[in-house]
Order: sequence, then structure tokens, then C-alpha cells
Amino acid sequence: MKIKRQLPCLIDDRKKSPRRIYLAKRRNDKITTVLLQIGLLLALIGLWELAASLDWIDSFITSCPSRIFNTLSTIDAADLFKHIAYTLIECIIGFIAASTLGIVIAVLLWRFTKLRRVLEPYIVVLNALPKIALGPIIIIWVGAGAQAIIVMTILICLIVTVISVLNGFMSVDEGKILLLRSMGASKLQILTKLIIPANVPALVNMLKINVGLAWVGTIMGEYLVSSAGLGYLIIYGSQVFKMDLVMASTVILCILATIMYLAVAGVERITKKRYHLE
Repeated sequence: MKIKRQLPCLIDDRKKSPRRIYLAKRRNDKITTVLLQIGLLLALIGLWELAASLDWIDSFITSCPSRIFNTLSTIDAADLFKHIAYTLIECIIGFIAASTLGIVIAVLLWRFTKLRRVLEPYIVVLNALPKIALGPIIIIWVGAGAQAIIVMTILICLIVTVISVLNGFMSVDEGKILLLRSMGASKLQILTKLIIPANVPALVNMLKINVGLAWVGTIMGEYLVSSAGLGYLIIYGSQVFKMDLVMASTVILCILATIMYLAVAGVERITKKRYHLE
């Protein structure tokens, strides 16, 4: 009977354990943060609309949420989705290609020390080079189409990917590498068993950075050469001075970039659980 009476107490104590309290506090902090983010966004939208309605700002120049909504409602849905699809496909292809190619190059530079020392100054110079200057050359090389936009996206993301991933590889404890070598591990085993697992957070952060860079590269490419896409709509709207169309396209870009970022954040949560990083 004593044991049965003590069971509820044990359960209550388990519910009030420090770990449960910590997890509950952490969950509440996340919920509070999300609510504050949503509240801040709604407040900014409301302030923007209020400023336009009270003529604090010129809505013809800066537009406003109601004008953006009216503009989107007047655009043919099929035509709008066509422009969104063009930009989204170009961005995703460039993002995946640049991230994959950058990781492969970083692995090769980590594997071949002499090659890394030779190419390192060139990588730094290429990173400092404004990629928009290569636009006309890219168009001549690959043509004035979607391929030029994808190449521009890859160029903007690639060097940053190589540098960030390579720095992560080089920051791994040399003592651990020497230990594996002393046990007869090959370069491939060191890479797969130590280097890559140790750099999972760095790789995910690289993907987060590439989300923004990929959208910059895609829109920059569409500025140079495009007959469709959100960048094309922005250029067209600015040329005919339809600022509502420009702002509406920009809002759609923000939404798409947010969705893509949330997808990468989902990958981050999965990898954290997989590698017990939390």
C-alpha cells in the first residue's frame, strides 16, 4: 500500500524534473519569439498602410499594402504563376548546383594541400570580384536565356560556399586527425568519419547563407537577361513607373525566400536530431 501511495508523488516529481522545466521554458520562448515576429510584421504593415492613408508618404512612389493587394488581384493568375515558376526553378537549380559544386571543390582543396595553397589567392580574388561585371561575358558564353541566370546564381554562391566549407574543414582538431591516421585510417575515412560529421552545423549554415545569395543571383541575372520571372516584372514595373507592380513582385520574392529558408531550417532540425547536436 505504501508503494501505491508513493507512485503519484514519483510521477509528480518526474513531471517537475529540471529537464522538463527546461524544455517547457524553451518551448515557451520559441512560441513567444514567433508571436513577437508575427506581431512586428503586422505592426510594420499597419504602419505602412496608415502612413500612406494619412499622406505621410507618397503611396504612388512607395506603394502600400492595399495597393499591392489590388495589383496582385488584377494580374492574371496563370501569368503570375508563370513568372513565379521561372524565378523559383532558376533559383533552386542554381542553389543546388552551387552548394553541391562548392562542397566538392572544398573537399578537393582539403584533400590536396598543394592545390589549396596554389589556388587560395585566386579564390580570394574571385570572391572580391563583382559578379555583375561578368554578366555580358556569361551571356556570350552560355546564351541569353535561363542558363545565363543559373550561371550567374552559381557564380555568386560558389566562392562563398567553397570558402566557408573549407574553413570548417580546416578548423577540425588536428589531434583527432592524427589519431585516426595513427590507427591506419585513409583520407576518405577521415573525411567521412570525422571531417564531415564535425562540420554538419557549418554545412547547414552555408545552406542558409546560400538561400539569400541564390535569390540575389537569380534576380541579378533576370535584370541582365530575361523575358519572364519576378526580376523581369520588377524591371518592367520600374520602366513604366508602376511601383505597385515592383513592390508586389518584391513581396512575392520575400515570401518565396522565407519558404526556402524555412525548408533549410527544417533540414537543420533533422540533422540536429540525427547527430544529437541539441
